[in-house]
Amino acid sequence: MSASNRQVLRRSRARRIVAGVCGGLGEFFGIAPIWFRLGFLIALIPGGVPGLLIYLILWFIIPSE
Repeated sequence: MSASNRQVLRRSRARRIVAGVCGGLGEFFGIAPIWFRLGFLIALIPGGVPGLLIYLILWFIIPSE
């Protein structure tokens, strides 16, 4: 793969609900963002901290489009 064809992880503007993290992950991995949203929702169940913390970290780490 050349440098121009390389996919870059970015937060999505088109598939955004809160910050675009799940939309960006979905675009990067080529799957529907609903699966990432479901994963974060499941991670919120045991008290909220695991899913929320991971989401917030990704929100600050992944640049916007």
